[in-house]
Amino acid sequence: MRVCEQLEPKKVFAYFEDICQIPHGSRNTKAISDYCVSFAESHGLKFIQDEDNNVVIFKDASPGYEGSEPIIIQGHLDMVCEKESGADIDFEKEGLRLYVDGDFLRAEGTTLGGDDGIAVAYALAILDDDSLCHPPLEIVFTVDEEIGMLGAETMDLSMLKGRKLLNIDSDVEGVFLTSCAGGLQATCELPVSRIQAEGVSYEVKVCGLQGGHSGSEIDKEHGNAIRLLGRALDTLNKDVPFAIEHIEGGLKDNAIPREATAVVLVESEEAGEELCANAGALEQTLQKEFSVSDPGIKISCRKLGKGIKPVLHGKSASKILFFLRMMPNGVQNMSMDIAGLVETSLNAGIMRLTEDTFTVCFAVRSSVTSRKRDLADRLTFLTEFLGGEIAVGGDYPAWEYKADSAMREIMAETYRSLFGEEPKIEAIHAGLECGLFSGKIPNLDCISFGPNNYDIHTPKERLSISSTEKIWKLIVEFLKRMK
Repeated sequence: MRVCEQLEPKKVFAYFEDICQIPHGSRNTKAISDYCVSFAESHGLKFIQDEDNNVVIFKDASPGYEGSEPIIIQGHLDMVCEKESGADIDFEKEGLRLYVDGDFLRAEGTTLGGDDGIAVAYALAILDDDSLCHPPLEIVFTVDEEIGMLGAETMDLSMLKGRKLLNIDSDVEGVFLTSCAGGLQATCELPVSRIQAEGVSYEVKVCGLQGGHSGSEIDKEHGNAIRLLGRALDTLNKDVPFAIEHIEGGLKDNAIPREATAVVLVESEEAGEELCANAGALEQTLQKEFSVSDPGIKISCRKLGKGIKPVLHGKSASKILFFLRMMPNGVQNMSMDIAGLVETSLNAGIMRLTEDTFTVCFAVRSSVTSRKRDLADRLTFLTEFLGGEIAVGGDYPAWEYKADSAMREIMAETYRSLFGEEPKIEAIHAGLECGLFSGKIPNLDCISFGPNNYDIHTPKERLSISSTEKIWKLIVEFLKRMK
């Protein structure tokens, strides 16, 4: 028996389970793109698949809706692939291991990919149901949204006739998003050199953090493991001098890193014991600081072994510690127009050290373009001051609020009539593809929404089954009213 076989709505969860069996992390979307093409071919639907694996599927209006304006339904094919330490899964080759936990659908030890696999599942279920009433449909599946909206950025949308877009990429039921921040990716690289040194190696690890989405959860003050490891190394080095053999942390620039690790070399086991004792004291300090946002924070220290090792030259190590201590991170500005909304932030999401290069990758977000540029400039100044280079890419625009939105009013009224509840109209700090679509399609009316999906971009991700059914009813009724 399939895991989702008994879940409602059946077709939505059946397609979602199919999707979860196809590896579809960012930059690995060919298979899921081909799956959507095969679906279109088997259902006799017109489709377009471009060279980047973006897909558009078209369906004619149901009887009586032939004269209605087309509706665009849009979601992205890629997911963020995060896993717990020790999870034995190869995201490039293996599907997810789903299980039902009460009202939630989850994946064993990994992200679920409800962001944004549920959008794909909804759309395919709609296309597969000829009993539904709807205008002409233009279903758009983009790729690599999670790493800078790359698919939406390059996609040719000239074939679309619709001027109303449903973006199913929100994670709070009953909240309709009408604007979002813009963003970019910044990759900072510092050259390093190495020398040979003899001593005892110890692993210093920051772990036990909550993590989360670097846009929608940046305001929760969750600890950033990369930043905290930099603090730990700087603090510990003051009392017990060491050399750095290796350092790394994080998996995705748009996920707040939960773990970061360094391997350091000290002169003796006695020094190592002192290092570990000091790490324990620092752990207690951080547990007090993060008692609310990250009560499980830990700093572990363990002996690895003796030997002669290649370590960073002292100047290279000093530059790395300076960078980690001085780099901007987290919330930078709050909105002066919307109470409680983050305006500008950045997240150090990936840290790597190779033989000759130290790299940190950032996701930068802001609803104010000049402040987004200013953060990129600050990172450039810091990196170049230390003799490094920076690459900036994946720049996408903010989605501006549209005061006059007929579609938003119809969606809100549909929600009220179905559920007897008042929906919320909000802006979000996380990036959405609506900004890129609005820039390419004149007079586009957008709204973003979705079912309750918690702890996205972390292995704790869980999709509400009951909320998924409510949003299905909402979409079906909304399409019926667009005659």
